[in-house]
Amino acid sequence: MKNLVSKNLINKFLGFYILAVVMLWLKTYITQTAQFDLGVEGALQQFLLLLNPLGSAMLFLGFSFLFRGKKKYTSLVIIYTLMSILLYANVVYYRFFSDFITLPTIFQTQNFGDLGGSILSLLKPYDILFFVDVFFMIYLRFSGKIQKQTTAMGYKKAFAIIAFALAISIVNLGLAETSRPQLLSRGFDRNYIVKYLGMYNYTIYDTVETMKASSERALADSSDITEVINYTKSNYANPNPKYFGAAKGMNVIYLHLESFQNFLIDYKLNGQEVTPFLNSLAKDQNTLYFDNFFHQTGQGKTSDAEFMLENSLFGLPQGSAYITKAQNTYQAAPSILKDYGYTSAVFHGNNGSFWNRNVIYKSFGFDKFYDASYYDTGSTENMAEYGLLDKPFFEQSQSFLNALPQPFYTKLITVGNHYPYKMNQDLVTIEKATTGDASVDNYFQTARYADEAIEQMFNQLKESGLYDNSMIVLYGDHYGISDNHNKAMAQVMGKDITPYESANLQRVPLFIHVPGMQGETNHTYGGQTDLLPTLLHLLGIDTQNYVQFGSDLLSEEHNEIVPFRNGDFVSPSIYSINEKFYDSKTGLPLDDSQLEAAKAMKKEVDLKLGLSDKVVNGDLLRFYTPTGFTPVDPSKYNYNKEAVEETK
Repeated sequence: MKNLVSKNLINKFLGFYILAVVMLWLKTYITQTAQFDLGVEGALQQFLLLLNPLGSAMLFLGFSFLFRGKKKYTSLVIIYTLMSILLYANVVYYRFFSDFITLPTIFQTQNFGDLGGSILSLLKPYDILFFVDVFFMIYLRFSGKIQKQTTAMGYKKAFAIIAFALAISIVNLGLAETSRPQLLSRGFDRNYIVKYLGMYNYTIYDTVETMKASSERALADSSDITEVINYTKSNYANPNPKYFGAAKGMNVIYLHLESFQNFLIDYKLNGQEVTPFLNSLAKDQNTLYFDNFFHQTGQGKTSDAEFMLENSLFGLPQGSAYITKAQNTYQAAPSILKDYGYTSAVFHGNNGSFWNRNVIYKSFGFDKFYDASYYDTGSTENMAEYGLLDKPFFEQSQSFLNALPQPFYTKLITVGNHYPYKMNQDLVTIEKATTGDASVDNYFQTARYADEAIEQMFNQLKESGLYDNSMIVLYGDHYGISDNHNKAMAQVMGKDITPYESANLQRVPLFIHVPGMQGETNHTYGGQTDLLPTLLHLLGIDTQNYVQFGSDLLSEEHNEIVPFRNGDFVSPSIYSINEKFYDSKTGLPLDDSQLEAAKAMKKEVDLKLGLSDKVVNGDLLRFYTPTGFTPVDPSKYNYNKEAVEETK
């Protein structure tokens, strides 16, 4: 009797639809609970996490009622499959980035060809379970085991089901707003949207936000830049006379340290220093080492770090500005320094199209871009997952560096210390860690290799004669170990990785080496948006007339509130993490007497992030040219090796 009732239920399309809704609802709820660390607290948030997949599943699958005959079944299975793929794609993405896919990241297709090994390392044997229900639905659709209902149900029933699904989603949103007011208007943190509204409603939200951002440029006019200029001028930090011009006329050499976190400095694994050269550099008499320097990247990761480094603008809340805003007008470091006689170049042993570098570098005004086509990449033992390994990369880059007209502004991008941190064991000089987490255990070997490569580069510069007339800046671009590895990191750090400790782990190294300058360990709090004004002031170039959201790290007026892309922040006194405030020294929640100051800081952070987004999304710098600045004409640059050689 039970089998008969069950079969009769499935024979009706409504029964088939209910089966699909229940399976997708439960799968999504289990996935959101088990695969994502959403920070769910209290009964209301638990209830919302259970409720939000139901409204979404009913709504999206309900559109199948608008089709006739067997097309209803086909459309329902297709929608079910697409929603399952979207859910699983976010699971895989989250395993590394601790974040969710946005529409702009889907269109970063030029990066896909280089991601093979990294993606494979994120897959798990049990992932097949995410699609067992999909195969079951396909089987029911195409098997003859059930009789398909081909009679039309009528649009009234279809609209009634969709309306009921919308009602559930509206109730969901209303309850979410009671727990977190202005949820959709304060959407820097995608974690909150998924927690309160669910994965599928988050996708709708992200699509709307992406479309709004895309329309900003068309609607912007010259009046929009006025508020921004007023803000950046009022937040300008006067240079420190002790350091202003300390590197005037020198070459600039940036060494981009991939996935390098600051906890590695002075860290010992089994009694061995992981980064002996960088440890010694931190104590060098001509080096400033910043031990409270934080990455501020979002979904753009490495490209966000570069974007902030060159422009003192924040990366975007969704996707990468390198991909979606490459045609914008910028007043980046290469173009600023060009007016002071500098030649500029980037060196990277990977494809020029990765992160759209070969396009956006032209908008920045880089004279040259030496990508993988300029290097000998034929030897497999010299290749990493993302290009040429650091030691041969530095070795081959030296001849290009020597040939540049001086003074020059350059950046060399390393790739050896990149997820999934695999390395030929013939090249390693330190044992792995033993946490049982492969990514964490391997991380120390690739970090040691990077440290050795950096020492090699310093020696090359000394041998070439460039060392004594060059400011060398080393910076970490973003975290190497995400929150998904907190259990293993607790073993590494010898303490639990709380949200407060996780914020501390977002520190990345910053070294500024200037021959003849007095070095020290600087405890100032700062972030990647602060690098450009710091650099220019060291070169003796005032930044007051430029639109820059960072401030000189060496200035007595430097703002030590460091915004993160999701709206959190750190400072010497207060941390803001997931809408909660902590004492920066103890890690304990703030008492009521300090909340007013914390909320004022949060308001300032939101304003700064919002204004930066207006500049980037609205392409507002096209309406403003600082006095003495020569605008960039991207059409003048050609990085193609063959074309460059023909013009010689």
